[in-house]
Amino acid sequence: MRALWGFLAGLVFGLGLIVSGMADPAKVQNFLDLAGAWDPSLAFVMGGATVTAFIGYRLVWRREAPVLNPTFDVPTNRRIDRPLLTGAALFGAGWGIGGFCPGPALTALPLLAPGTLAFVPAMILGLWIGARLKSAPVLRAPA
Repeated sequence: MRALWGFLAGLVFGLGLIVSGMADPAKVQNFLDLAGAWDPSLAFVMGGATVTAFIGYRLVWRREAPVLNPTFDVPTNRRIDRPLLTGAALFGAGWGIGGFCPGPALTALPLLAPGTLAFVPAMILGLWIGARLKSAPVLRAPA
């Protein structure tokens, strides 16, 4: 049952990305192009997502436990450290250059656009390399 709800949530998310135009990397790149063909619509998408998440969290935190889990799985690490900042910088640079983040990239994959077909394998490779680097004893952040 949990897998079905996960699938449905992913489907709604993917449809939202398509309807909002976020499956098109030009949408993101035009948002970042302040001196050229600036497109402010991404700000409205992000604003709508922020309001929806704010309301959703307020409703969810009133519950004792999630609907499909016995407890909430809340991260306990609140530190801002070098791995977090490095990862955020790499994510932001990739987002700005490629115009994709993981969700929209996977949503756009069936369109078979050359940029998407290059981005998704590079993203998967980057995730694999990142996992290997994170588990390397030399590069692991001190606890």
